[in-house]
Amino acid sequence: MTREEALAILKDMTTSESLLRHARTVQLVMEAYAEKLGEDKEEWSITGLLHDADYQAYPEQHPNVIVQLLREKGQEKIAHAISAHYTHWGVPYETTLDKALIACDEITGFIVACAQVRPQRLEGLEAKSVLKKLNTKGFAASVDRDEVRKGAELFGVEMQEHINFIISVLQQNQQELQLEPQQSTSA
Repeated sequence: MTREEALAILKDMTTSESLLRHARTVQLVMEAYAEKLGEDKEEWSITGLLHDADYQAYPEQHPNVIVQLLREKGQEKIAHAISAHYTHWGVPYETTLDKALIACDEITGFIVACAQVRPQRLEGLEAKSVLKKLNTKGFAASVDRDEVRKGAELFGVEMQEHINFIISVLQQNQQELQLEPQQSTSA
């Protein structure tokens, strides 16, 4: 499967701009980790892009629809990683890809939420600020903090380094992601 095919699948099932951006941010982070770890960049990219592809169209069946589609296309490794990207589903983590996706999904979305409430967005955002927000239960309340912690543990990364890595990846793509600093409107 190519990235273009994966993008077509995503856009067929997802119209929400925020979900499309989430898919793209996780895709970018997964690509960067693949490169860092010497893994298959295309496979990791597609996994990040498609991990929530069926969430909008089939919320009650998520992730089963996208997992089944990927299995029908012979993409078992990607399908398994997506089927395991939430620890409460009880799917075993067998590969580095499985562990990377669980480690990158929730925290990437949380970092984007942190950036969105700052006039400077990603510019100057530091891990310590993100960690402080993680301890603020009312901020981005839908993010499962336990899932963030478990993901980092499974992937074997130290949380602060992991957050800094993700921030760096997102900063390199801030214009595309519409997370560049806001322009001052004062004269």
